[in-house]
Amino acid sequence: MPYSYHSHSGQFCHHGYGQLEDVVKEAVRKGFKVYGLSEHMPRYQDQELYPEEIQAHCTPTTLQTIFADFYQEARRLQELYSPQIQLLVGTEIEYVTEHYGGYIAQLRQRHPVDYLVGSLHHVGGTPVDFSQELYDQALAKHDGSLVNLYCAFFDEQLAMMQTVKPHVVGHFDLVRIFADRVAADSVLHNEAVKQRWMRNVDAFIEMGSLFEINSRAWKKGLRDAYPHRDIIQYILQKNGKFVLSDDCHGPQDVGMHYDKLPGYLKECGISTIHYLVKENNQIVVREHANILDDAFWDTMKSW
Repeated sequence: MPYSYHSHSGQFCHHGYGQLEDVVKEAVRKGFKVYGLSEHMPRYQDQELYPEEIQAHCTPTTLQTIFADFYQEARRLQELYSPQIQLLVGTEIEYVTEHYGGYIAQLRQRHPVDYLVGSLHHVGGTPVDFSQELYDQALAKHDGSLVNLYCAFFDEQLAMMQTVKPHVVGHFDLVRIFADRVAADSVLHNEAVKQRWMRNVDAFIEMGSLFEINSRAWKKGLRDAYPHRDIIQYILQKNGKFVLSDDCHGPQDVGMHYDKLPGYLKECGISTIHYLVKENNQIVVREHANILDDAFWDTMKSW
């Protein structure tokens, strides 16, 4: 009975593929107990559009329409498939500038989602996960220094968390994505960087956010899922809580690389994960203990 709280589809995300209902059907087929539908919230300025959105002639207004359509479809699917799976309707937030705190509040009033995935995709207004080219642009803006880029990432992440207070922390250390693999890991231990991510872990734990183990990092060729195993060790020391996420971008991504999770969790010393469910119209956190000794993973044998 796996779980995931981070997903996308090509129907509502330009870098995804396939229909949202097909994502849900695949989650049902694979035996997911809870699956979160969390399309990206819209961005609000022309300069914040991704290259793929510009090519598709999107505008900030059309992105808002797309999100409204997603919300309506996700609620329909939530009800339609309720006998087979618990679907949660959420959104993966954007936090490009400090104004996004107000945008997120307005979005939640118009579309009262069940939960928020708190992610950071930009540093200094430049996307860091879209392409190597844009990552290099962000790096250049920080004097070509990975230390400076990482520090800026975690400082902006702190501002996001203080404003938004998300239920789930999305890909905590996404800034590793296009860095040189050896350097990406070593920079996490630079004293200035380490102080920042430790500070952020402490702050997320204090506000009750859950850290996703995001398996999509393996699709990107990283050795560790998000977050890095050294960050996981600190989270465990501080009694932080973990959820699982596949960060699906289409039907074939549902449960992607979940076969690697048992070994990764064991290596990291994680024996308990947590999961969100909706009870009496409220989101609550439940515990799944002894996950490595459980029949939890048996459903994957039929995938």
